[in-house]
Amino acid sequence: MVTKRMKISIVMGALLGVVCIIGAQVRSGFEREALYLFAFWYNRLLMGAVIGLAGKTQELNRALARGALLGLLVSFAFYSATGFGDAVGFAAGIVYGVIIEYAAYRFDDRG
Repeated sequence: MVTKRMKISIVMGALLGVVCIIGAQVRSGFEREALYLFAFWYNRLLMGAVIGLAGKTQELNRALARGALLGLLVSFAFYSATGFGDAVGFAAGIVYGVIIEYAAYRFDDRG
């Protein structure tokens, strides 16, 4: 079932994926291949889906910690698959997990 939380999380993941593509391009001097950039974006989209699947919580601190943990786990998959070459992208994934979780917490109905 696609809930409001899931929609919010996926849209945020997709948008933050675009930010990641821009950041990766800038950091690499615009030399990243399209397949790498797509994989980076898809990783953030997947992060949004994973966070969206997590259940609602009434406590913001717990939600943000969960977002950081899920962001770390999903980002680590991409980071390790690319030979541990982009530590900034990996760290950004943790922050993006928190941002996605906050948006899902803030804009979803917790009732």
